[in-house]
Order: sequence, then structure tokens, then C-alpha cells
Amino acid sequence: LPQCSPFLPVNKSQTLLAYGAKRPSLASEVFVAPSASVIGDVKIGSSSSVWYGAVVRGDVGSVSIGSHTSIQDNAMVHVARHNAQNLSRGTAIGSHVTVGHGAVVHAATLEDGCFVGAGATVMDGATVERGAVLAAGALLAPGATVPAGEVWAGVPAKKLRGLAPGEQAYLASAAEEYSALARVHAGECAKGFNAVELDSARREDRRGRDPAYDAQNGVARDPETREVTNA
Repeated sequence: LPQCSPFLPVNKSQTLLAYGAKRPSLASEVFVAPSASVIGDVKIGSSSSVWYGAVVRGDVGSVSIGSHTSIQDNAMVHVARHNAQNLSRGTAIGSHVTVGHGAVVHAATLEDGCFVGAGATVMDGATVERGAVLAAGALLAPGATVPAGEVWAGVPAKKLRGLAPGEQAYLASAAEEYSALARVHAGECAKGFNAVELDSARREDRRGRDPAYDAQNGVARDPETREVTNA
């Protein structure tokens, strides 16, 4: 039998990948989760985020994403080279857009401030206009348009109702909240080995020496090293 190594090669996960000569371009404070993939001709604006398991693939066309937009967990954003109209189509996503968990956006246009719910699908040439909502699980047919300020749902998606004033405010706040949340995740994901080990030691320390217990006993500790400072 040929000699086999007990060790298997492991390739580091690559979140940003070139496709030929085309590479992703990211503005400042963009968070791309370690398990996400951004590939090829993709431009992402400031304070936007691509979450865990999501894929943004600009291989046979371009993808543009504005600022403060979130592509949430396991979502898929792609483009089209071949379709019924025999047209090459890219994908354009504006600013302050939410693309929900597991949604698919394929060679489509999402205008500023719109919301695509979890598990929804936006097909080739379709458009979700400014401040519109495509409900969770909906299928927006090729070439269809959700007009500004409307909520569409169903398979295929049809108008459900108009957007209430309170809902419009929610869409704006949801985009900002996700940008803030992304900054927290980016900080954690950027930690090196020593920082991770220090966090682990602190958790272990808290389990053994609760700060409230120390306070009751008049014990003061250095916040970094946890060594007693008033002995």
C-alpha cells in the first residue's frame, strides 16, 4: 500500500476571489463574513455587508452594491450571460437595501431603500423600485417591477398593498442597524490568535471569579490581565 500522510491539506477560505482579470472592489468599512464569497467584477459601497454563507458572483457580468446595504446569510446575488432575451445582464443593488436571508437576486435591479424578504427570488430583468418590499418567499418574475412604496407577495409575486408610513421608517432604520451590527462582527472576525486566546482566558476567568464576587470581597483586578491590583 502506498504510504499515506495522516494530515490533510487545508486551504484557507478566500472571501474575495478574482475571475480572470476582474477583482472585487470594496469601499471603506465593508464587512464580508469569513464564510461568504465575493467573486469577480463586484463593487461594494461603504458600510455595506455580505453575511455568512452569502455569495455575490460577478463572473459573467458585473454586480454593483451601494452603501449601507446588507446581503444577508446564505443569499445569492448573480448575473446572466444567456437568457430568453439573449441579453447579458448585470445586477445593480442600490444603497440602504436589505436582501434577506436565503434570497436570490439574479440579473436584476434593486433600487435604494428597498427590501427583499428572506427566501424571495428576483429574476432576470426584474426591478424592485425605491422603498418597495418583496415579501419573504415571493417570486418576482423576469421583467416584472415592484413599484415604489408597494408590497408584493406570492408566487408569482403580485401587489398585496401599499407601504404604511411606519413601515417606510422601519426600512430605513433596519439598513442602518445592520450596518452597525456588521461593524461588531467585523471587529470579532478580524481578531488574531492572541486576541482570541485572551477572550477565551477572560471567559474562563469570569466563570471562576465573577466580578460581583470580587466586588463583595473588595478585590480589584486589572481589566486586561485580571491580576489583583489591590493586594
